[in-house]
Amino acid sequence: MRTYLVVIDETQESSIALRFAARRAVKTGGGVEILALIPPTEFTAFAGIQATIEEEARQHAEGLVAAAAGTLLQESGLKPTLTVRQGEGPKVIRDVIAGNPDIAALVLAAAPSGVPGPLVAHFAGADAALPIPLMIIPGSLDREAIDRLS
Repeated sequence: MRTYLVVIDETQESSIALRFAARRAVKTGGGVEILALIPPTEFTAFAGIQATIEEEARQHAEGLVAAAAGTLLQESGLKPTLTVRQGEGPKVIRDVIAGNPDIAALVLAAAPSGVPGPLVAHFAGADAALPIPLMIIPGSLDREAIDRLS
């Protein structure tokens, strides 16, 4: 099954990418995988504090994924695959893609203005080689435009 991979965070851009991916998945009979990234934590000499920081980051990421999944299910009827991983964003994304041959495209959205965002800049830049297409959705699109284009 064709699966669209979307990285979710607290930005409006990730919601735009998710909506576009969901609409494409519905139209093509595919699915959506939602990935939340937990940034690596800096080492602290106090293991208990570091464990607490990591656990809070994981809970926050799981909350983002659950909320996105609920929105996706409500708006499109799709039940997405949910993934939460810790590490450097580009490496984790490449690992997820390598681990799932059903992923047909990485869907990201650029910021509405200014710098496009770190993942868009990374994958559209010098290190752009991916084994799948990269879809970059303009962050300035409204819901109607996303629905029309997807």
